[in-house]
Amino acid sequence: MSAGPRLRRQFFSRLGHGLAGAALMELVGGERGHAANTTGGKRHSNMSRRHDLAPRMPHVAPRARSVIQLFMHGGPSQMDLLDPKPALSKYDSQKFPGVIDVQQPEQAGGILKSPFQFARYGKSGISVSEIMPQVAGCVDQLCVIRSMWTEHINHEPALWMMHTGRTIPGRPGIGSWVVYGLGAETRELPAYVVLDDPRGLPVDGIRNWSSGWLPPQYQGTRFRAAGTPVWNLIPNRKLTPELAAARRALLARLDHDHRAARPGETELDARIGSYELAARMQLSATAALDVSRETQATQDLYGLGNDTTDSYGRRCLLARRLVERGVRYVQLFINGQIWDNHTGLESGLRSSCARTDRPVAALLTDLQQRGMLDETLVIWGGEFGRLPISQSKNGRDHNRQGFTVWLAGGGVKAGHVHGATDEFGYAAVQDRVSVPDFHATILHLLGLDFEQLSFDRNGLEERLTGVHEPQVVRDILA
Repeated sequence: MSAGPRLRRQFFSRLGHGLAGAALMELVGGERGHAANTTGGKRHSNMSRRHDLAPRMPHVAPRARSVIQLFMHGGPSQMDLLDPKPALSKYDSQKFPGVIDVQQPEQAGGILKSPFQFARYGKSGISVSEIMPQVAGCVDQLCVIRSMWTEHINHEPALWMMHTGRTIPGRPGIGSWVVYGLGAETRELPAYVVLDDPRGLPVDGIRNWSSGWLPPQYQGTRFRAAGTPVWNLIPNRKLTPELAAARRALLARLDHDHRAARPGETELDARIGSYELAARMQLSATAALDVSRETQATQDLYGLGNDTTDSYGRRCLLARRLVERGVRYVQLFINGQIWDNHTGLESGLRSSCARTDRPVAALLTDLQQRGMLDETLVIWGGEFGRLPISQSKNGRDHNRQGFTVWLAGGGVKAGHVHGATDEFGYAAVQDRVSVPDFHATILHLLGLDFEQLSFDRNGLEERLTGVHEPQVVRDILA
């Protein structure tokens, strides 16, 4: 065995006896997983720098400081929630007039009308389904894009596309790209935090927030919404604060010497940085995730204490508390695929909206009242939409040709609708927005140029938007 790996193993063995040996594995995602995903690439020469989390200047003036992404796994049905289509009622049960891309043709039926009523809300008059009454009350803050489309009809490739810009696994997610480009605003908390569902991981698990082949310090850090935020981050109660501080100072000196002897080892940098962050997080993370510090009125606003809304409401409230403390990118996930209504469309959508409608509206209201919405970009949407025809009589199959997302705050037009699908809600036909267009627009709002934000991986210049030629959707910019 060479001296380098042996010394490195001894070094981290010593760290493992300290405060955050196990926390390192949680924060970085595990040495084995990232050894396979990291290629040791260098940043493109025009943006070369040390791979750390120091704040960095944006390429252009940013409109948003942080992002809260409310990801809706499964594919929410656009024509039942945010894109009303009277033609579905007019031609209910009739054969669809034209070619339609169906994932499971043996289960396909005729045109299926929406079981829900729509109404226009607010000064903008945007139509919203009856099962989203709280979000409907915030419609004048929303920028609704009804003309999204994507490249794949199956969940995993479509998820990878929405999170990483490609339909293949193993690439960095958008949160990792944002932190890579801008660094962190706070040293007390991770720059990229994931709030997953206590009921279980989303489809594809932790790969949804992987840093891929970017250095692992840009990976999302998974926080639990209840209990200890990060496993194994409990301080040693036998140590006095003075002794704990002295131990951290000693380890910091060892870190510095070890790092200086091994320049360019991005995984080592990430692990040392994660250890240092773990020490700081013992107090900061616990405080940030303590919702009992909120007023009762705020807790009630988010639906805390209600069996249906407590879980998602708690995470929405935590998202606000995190961006308030300088976290750059926060993602909220829901267990499984609650929006994947192949059958039981009406009951499934009612259940999903009951869980999320009130908390999402509360988040928008709270951000607005605190003066935070203008600098926080809120994103709501899934990986694709649903078809206008029935599946198994009372469900809808996947639809990649057209779906709806919305944004709020962070430099987008409020009370605005962009684009349109055809009369049945099947395909985006007006002002179409691809996923790379969407990603380029998010980066632009954060002050990042999608062409300049690149990473040299073994001589290949990689970008979030890949080989596509996206356009920033300027019509939605305020």
